[in-house]
Amino acid sequence: MAKKIVLTGGGTAGHVTPNIALIPELQKQGYEVSYIGSYTGIEKTLIEELGIPYTGISSGKLRRYFSLQNFSDPFRVIRGYGEAVAALKRIRPDVVFSKGGFVAVPVVLAAKQLKIPTVIHESDMTPGLANKLCIPSAKYVCANFPETLQNLPKDKAVLTGTPIRRELFMGNREKGLAFCGFDSSKPILMVVGGSLGAMTVNQAVREILPELLKHFQVVHLCGKGKTDTTLNGMKGYIQFEYVDKEMRDLFAATDLVISRAGANAICEILALKIPNILIPLPADASRGDQILNAKSFAAQGFSKLLEEESMTKETLLEAALEVYQNRDTYIKAMTESKQTDAIPVILDLLEKSRKKS
Repeated sequence: MAKKIVLTGGGTAGHVTPNIALIPELQKQGYEVSYIGSYTGIEKTLIEELGIPYTGISSGKLRRYFSLQNFSDPFRVIRGYGEAVAALKRIRPDVVFSKGGFVAVPVVLAAKQLKIPTVIHESDMTPGLANKLCIPSAKYVCANFPETLQNLPKDKAVLTGTPIRRELFMGNREKGLAFCGFDSSKPILMVVGGSLGAMTVNQAVREILPELLKHFQVVHLCGKGKTDTTLNGMKGYIQFEYVDKEMRDLFAATDLVISRAGANAICEILALKIPNILIPLPADASRGDQILNAKSFAAQGFSKLLEEESMTKETLLEAALEVYQNRDTYIKAMTESKQTDAIPVILDLLEKSRKKS
């Protein structure tokens, strides 16, 4: 009888890409893989493209601030819980793996109700609200940073790192250059605003674009609806809302990255050993997790940290030139990192956890 697993997680690409990294390895291990996510989130598009059976459920968001949606979202969560119970009864998985995000909460709670073991993964330094709600129901909690273990139950916490998509290591620099219409005359700077985009980062980069283009060719991943059509056709600059299959070739062509500091994104940059500048979401726009992630990477010599509140176009340009000039120092630090190969560790935890038929 085939082993069955349900993956869940969504809301941003960071809650989906580690699941995508696991899927080929799970299939090699003989698992039938299904996915439960939201009706309209980014996870639906990304997972259905892989041909994985997908079930959408109702999803609410648990906010720390006042919003009229705080009154209606609990009902969406309750509805989502009922839908998750029905989906799990239909699929009958041996184990659930959750990457977090609010859509995962009803799935994990439903799995507990049905006595299906769950393994969850926390990418950030401190657990987010969704994962805090899920931890009591989990068999194991995978952590990305050593510091995170202090915030997790000792009998559940396992330091695994983040699953990295194997195909990211198979990129072709020439294909990446061709995709952008670039040549090898100048180094490539890639700006990654995150799947939802980063208006402040996008704006700061565009303000110094004439200066940047004296030194770099720039590929700009802006986020959905965040491109600036007035910049189309500018020599040495290209922008995309989002890139999927070509990402490995873009990474292979990239000499320097400017990025937000979401845990999955920075772990991919670390694994690929690309010198980088991290501009974390400010504390007033998040729970501060990106700031902690970026400070950890900067302290280990992997990254240059720029805080959005104090960043100017001058300091951003200066940082880009400085990091590229000292790129060998950053590459050396990343090369010496003892980053865990997360996939085999997580596969082992899933095998230990799953209900044996």
